[in-house]
Amino acid sequence: MPAAPRARWVLAGATSVALVAGGCSSSGGGSSSSDAGKTFSYQSSEPQNPLQPANANETGGGRILQNLFKGLVDYNPSNAELRMQVAQSIDTSDSQTFNVTLKTGWTFHDGTPVKANNFVDAWNWAATTSNNQINSSWFSDIEGYQDVHPASGQPTTTKMSGLTVVDDTHFTVKLSSKVSYFEYKLGYIAFSPLPDAFFNDPAGFGQKPVGNGPYQFVSWDHNQQVVTKSYPNYQGVDKPKNGGVVFKMYSTSEAAYADLQSNNLDVMDQVPPSALATYKSDLGDRAIDSPQGAIQNIGFTLYQPEWAPPEKAKVRQGLSMAIDRNTITKTVLQGSRAPASAWVAEGVQGYKAGQCGDNCNFDPAKAKQLITEGGGVPGNKLTITYNADGGHKEWVDAVCNSIRQNTGVDCVGDPKPDFKTARAAITGHTINGAFRTGWVQDYPLNANFLADVYRTGAASNDFGYSSPQFDQLATQADRAASIDDTVTGYQQAEAVLAQDMPAIPLWYYRTNSGYSTNVQNVAFDSFGNPAWTQVEVKG
Repeated sequence: MPAAPRARWVLAGATSVALVAGGCSSSGGGSSSSDAGKTFSYQSSEPQNPLQPANANETGGGRILQNLFKGLVDYNPSNAELRMQVAQSIDTSDSQTFNVTLKTGWTFHDGTPVKANNFVDAWNWAATTSNNQINSSWFSDIEGYQDVHPASGQPTTTKMSGLTVVDDTHFTVKLSSKVSYFEYKLGYIAFSPLPDAFFNDPAGFGQKPVGNGPYQFVSWDHNQQVVTKSYPNYQGVDKPKNGGVVFKMYSTSEAAYADLQSNNLDVMDQVPPSALATYKSDLGDRAIDSPQGAIQNIGFTLYQPEWAPPEKAKVRQGLSMAIDRNTITKTVLQGSRAPASAWVAEGVQGYKAGQCGDNCNFDPAKAKQLITEGGGVPGNKLTITYNADGGHKEWVDAVCNSIRQNTGVDCVGDPKPDFKTARAAITGHTINGAFRTGWVQDYPLNANFLADVYRTGAASNDFGYSSPQFDQLATQADRAASIDDTVTGYQQAEAVLAQDMPAIPLWYYRTNSGYSTNVQNVAFDSFGNPAWTQVEVKG
């Protein structure tokens, strides 16, 4: 998940807080000049975990971390193309051994230099089982991963054999087998470097992180805000044109939108469904409607015995066919979403329409038949868990109504108060039946929507899904001779999901957002993120 470059389970909302000191507080249009010393505020949510780069695969923590840290590469906001950041070059002749050369001059926010060992030590630490990092599986391509992260028992070492420091500006990465798109994965936030001081107190660091990115940490008032400021010695190609970002937590997206309209919030993630019909007229030329490589799904708890039997795939297929995507996207979502027919989002390299087959077509009669053939929904009741702070109630209710009316299966939403609580319940396997889940691209290949979500043991496989056939096809795709062949291979793996239906694709996202009169030069990329460093705060 780097979606932001962060694996990204998407779209939390965020408790309304007062305008932050240091932010631009003008209520009118202000002058047209920018003030690079002033901060702007952004709608956010409380991070699920401490702020450690390999410990976030949701947007609440991921978007903060991607601004505090910078890895070897990232993605150009204008076209999603890979670009070098801390890396001067990443060379390979066989897609298995990679020689990394670092640029000089990069420093962490504590002033210490960014060296090769800061990457190698960080990756080894993140991959080691005992450190309980949620994104540890992202390092599974590297030779020696199984030694630091064995399937059972304690690791025999804390260092992967595939990582070797040559000198301060050079290190090598050897994979256990070829991965044609490995460089693309390196833009994900989990691959960030860590300063030497991190290893003295990882837990304390998670509350007061020290990164090497365009912004440095100032404070974290839990459930209220995270304050950052621009780092004057930042060496990246995207130097900040503002003084920092204040991530403000909201209990509902409606509260965030009200603050946006009153200029007490500067930039939103997504406007709530209740505002989709009016936000363009409300905000005028400050409204944003742009493509986003993201998808909304409903996942199932396949780790539960009642959902595990193979015949329950028919039940999940039937539930999918009972959902009238066209009507819901046109009415409840005001045409802001496109019905999904695959598990990969539109616009992503490797997207192939129709991979879901008939399972994503609205067919009430067939839906009833399949649910019956599969032995019915356990308890004849489907519960869909979702975060109440993200503007999801309307569409969850609509999906449940569609299922109830077309199949007779009772369906209810199970709102959790915020994104952090919902994610903790999902990753902790404490929910029953189904849950809202979404995915924003972390790198612009179909592999990101498939391997990082549906492969056995993947960091974001919250379903407990395990298919030897899918895993085999994914592994073959990873070892393909070219990225084009990898893309084709993953399309073959995606077809397996139609048989098992671990998750129901619902619709593809667009970024429907806006900004206050306090800021200018606001544009969102295909990852659903604003070009943070390019936002200008008016005087």
